[in-house]
Amino acid sequence: MVQQILGWGSLAIAVITGFVSIPYALLVLLIIGLIGGFMNPLEDAASRVAIYVLAAALPAIANNLDQIPAIGMYLNTILDNVAVMLAGMAIANFLCAIYSNLTASNESSEE
Repeated sequence: MVQQILGWGSLAIAVITGFVSIPYALLVLLIIGLIGGFMNPLEDAASRVAIYVLAAALPAIANNLDQIPAIGMYLNTILDNVAVMLAGMAIANFLCAIYSNLTASNESSEE
């Protein structure tokens, strides 16, 4: 339930800031992504890699939308905002994966 609220909330913030400039909105999106990533870490390596690639590639893809007359600039901004949230999720999942690997190696060395 909380994950859905964070997802819809971040999408709403991303869309609203696509049209209206809100101070610190990108910081809020990053924090929402961090919270979502820490609350629901991805255990599957393929899913984590997909988030990493999407967070890195989405801004480059969004830049191509500027060529669309009238709405391209807004679509670019919205997708850039979503990429910031995904970057927060990617950072949180990366840190959780490192922590999991470190604690797993400590458990195996104690035995």
